[in-house]
Amino acid sequence: MTEPNAPDQPPPQTEAAPKFRRRKEARPDELLDAALALFTEKGFDRTRVEDIARRAGVSKGAVYLYFPSKDAMIEALVDRAVGGVAQSVAARLNDFNGDPRVLLRSLLPMVAAKLADPKVIAVPRLVVQEAGGHPRLAAIYRARVIDHVLPAARGMFARAVEAGHIRAIDPDLALRLVMGPLALHAIMDQVFDIHASGGTDFAAVFDGLLDILDAGLDPALPPVGGATPRKES
Repeated sequence: MTEPNAPDQPPPQTEAAPKFRRRKEARPDELLDAALALFTEKGFDRTRVEDIARRAGVSKGAVYLYFPSKDAMIEALVDRAVGGVAQSVAARLNDFNGDPRVLLRSLLPMVAAKLADPKVIAVPRLVVQEAGGHPRLAAIYRARVIDHVLPAARGMFARAVEAGHIRAIDPDLALRLVMGPLALHAIMDQVFDIHASGGTDFAAVFDGLLDILDAGLDPALPPVGGATPRKES
């Protein structure tokens, strides 16, 4: 029997579960967060798997359970940041048969919002910075992102020219004219730390670009360069 007024006995102490035993489903993301932070701080070459494990609070062996190499981590980072968006954008481009200016006005703000996330923009920034010494990183990004979006965008512009929705313009040229300003803005802002006056963000750049595209793709204008005029029905 318990003695009257006896103090409650504290429950038996149990050893705290390790961080990743408690949150096993979060382990890959936390490993990727650690890898991205270190790749950004130290560079891809100088970051060791041991460093990533230490930053994430796990053993080196635990890292290899999920990612067999640093290349595999880059693939996962690209997929997590922009892979899903790239596939979604590509699907919409492939299915679209109208005026591309209409679709771009709905797609580009979504892309702008995505790029506003520091974890997202850090991935293409890392690839640009490291691609010279590590062409494999550029190849990974191309396979995961560019090779999905590029053919789809090229096809959309070609169909739009053929249908008379926009002026006759080479689809590859049109795509470069759309992507070039955006890529340059990202590189100047994120790589060279050169910011537009007033802190212009991606959304503002997209708006300005779309205004120019609205006028420049007017189907009443003559063909651009050596582009083939659309066929008259």
